[in-house]
Amino acid sequence: MKNKEYSLWSLPVIVAALGYFVDVYDLIVFNIVRVPSLKDLGLSPEQVSLKGGQIYNWQQAGLLLGGILWGVLADKRGRLSVLFGSIVMYSAANILCGFVQSAEVYAVLRFLAGVGLAGELGAGLTLVAEILPKHLRGYGSSIVASVGLLGAVVAFLTNNLFDWRTTYFVGGGLGLLLLLLRVNVLESGMFHQAKQTTNQRGSMLAFFNNRRRFWKYLRCIGVGVPTYFVIGILATFGNEFGQALGLEIVSGKCVLYVFVGTVLGDMFSGVLSQWLKSRRMAIGVMITMTLLGVATYLYAGIQSPDMFYAVCGYMGFSIGYIAMFLTVTAESFGTNLRATATSTVANFVRATTLLTLPLFQYLKPTLGVIAAGGLVALICFAISYLSLLLMEETFHKELDYVE
Repeated sequence: MKNKEYSLWSLPVIVAALGYFVDVYDLIVFNIVRVPSLKDLGLSPEQVSLKGGQIYNWQQAGLLLGGILWGVLADKRGRLSVLFGSIVMYSAANILCGFVQSAEVYAVLRFLAGVGLAGELGAGLTLVAEILPKHLRGYGSSIVASVGLLGAVVAFLTNNLFDWRTTYFVGGGLGLLLLLLRVNVLESGMFHQAKQTTNQRGSMLAFFNNRRRFWKYLRCIGVGVPTYFVIGILATFGNEFGQALGLEIVSGKCVLYVFVGTVLGDMFSGVLSQWLKSRRMAIGVMITMTLLGVATYLYAGIQSPDMFYAVCGYMGFSIGYIAMFLTVTAESFGTNLRATATSTVANFVRATTLLTLPLFQYLKPTLGVIAAGGLVALICFAISYLSLLLMEETFHKELDYVE
């Protein structure tokens, strides 16, 4: 079956973008309502910080498990089956979060939401990469990411208009509405072709039993590490960094400004990669911009909340290569492993907070908030630059092949 090429504004691209919109809303909603929701459950400020970090990491652990589960299913059963199944799971989990009465149940529900949320972005970007011609793939990923990341803005505005429980209800309801739009979306022709081959589809083992494939897989993860350092630590715990600088900062506003910046950055990085005709060069520019933003955030001695939020916006813009490194991942692997690679890489990057956040919290008592953040940042950027240095260029690569 020959793969049909779609236009940039075709229904599958629009539905993938709206799917990521709901995904980001439901993924980031805890970051936004973390402080008010945990205070409402009766936790002290110290417990809000500690228990909040633990609940967040339960969500990230769910992403880790879900990335593997949904990625394998997307290569075995099809991209669309994952897009349907995952959205039902995370929508239900987020609606239940609106009824939570204890931190322990909250953690379980965020874990289940994480498992469900893990399937959306990887399967959506894989579908878009396979249906668009190569000269449009960079633009397609930018559209998906830019529309999707607006979900964080809507989550923040919803929380400003309603209480945190209603914010969860709205997110779950949006997910269920999205199911209606998915009915008329067709499966990728490349996937149908791959089904006819004898190659093993959807195998995690395939990334570990071949040295070249293993290192390629690790490099795809490595370049994205700074993105979730910014989101998961600098933005989510912006109130603690602000306090260290003598500023009164609302962490939810930090998350908002980061994601507003990321929307613009993802549009910019997609256009930049098309202009440079290089994914590697575009990602390199964005990582370097991120490094400058993090250095300013930590060490420039910011003296006003407005400037603090502005730097958050700049950091958000500079990490706007999230869709770009996932597009590289999709372009780096054959159709029989493409969704598994893209879904797991997306969620392994998100789940790096399972390592960076405990390290940050461990270092805080002895080094202080700023120095602890700086040391974790140094590790994250070292990994990303090394991964980029060794990464292959995929801009001109044809995708109709299997591993």
